[in-house]
Amino acid sequence: MLVAPSILSADFGHLARDVEAICDAGCDLVHVDVMDGHFVPNLTIGPVVVEAVAKAASKPLDIHLMVENNSFFVDLFAPLEPEFISFHFEEEKHPHRLIQKIRSLGIRPAIVLNPQTLPEMLEFLLEDLDMVLLMSVNPGFGGQKFIPSVIEKAQRLKALIEKRNPHCLIEVDGGVNDVNVKELAAAGVDVVVAGSYVYKHPNGVEEAIRSLK
Repeated sequence: MLVAPSILSADFGHLARDVEAICDAGCDLVHVDVMDGHFVPNLTIGPVVVEAVAKAASKPLDIHLMVENNSFFVDLFAPLEPEFISFHFEEEKHPHRLIQKIRSLGIRPAIVLNPQTLPEMLEFLLEDLDMVLLMSVNPGFGGQKFIPSVIEKAQRLKALIEKRNPHCLIEVDGGVNDVNVKELAAAGVDVVVAGSYVYKHPNGVEEAIRSLK
């Protein structure tokens, strides 16, 4: 299992320290939630702060856009050379075009599905994707409870991926812990995003990441 801690749960007063901590503890990706206050009712960070995160991180960035006007935000964050940029299927009118744009910038494209969106909606996009991110909470805020139906959703998505593009990864974000991660792994999930669980773990970030792996 690859682990991508979400810096949304970090201490923003000591952000470089907290990014370095998860990298030193063995995370695989640094998950960055970008929210614009329009697509979701929260406002987080822009490219200036994420540039500082990139400098502090020794692991690749996994940028999750929760925004309107996705193409504009792709242009903002592409110069930081993240590993992945993911955008919400529900917001994008021309997802295939945006996937091609992200890949042309040397970045691995990914699509995000909200809890209610069917995985089958992506069947004819999967061949062009490197990852699908399934939200297991409603997007916008950290610390929410895990939605159990994402287990079945991951299983259905995995079946489609096996048929269309076996190299495409499945990522799950929201309410992940050391208990439900076992069910997610059994369902075919490759990457988990965890914010509160990692940064608020009583035994520290290293033990949190180890328990997820």
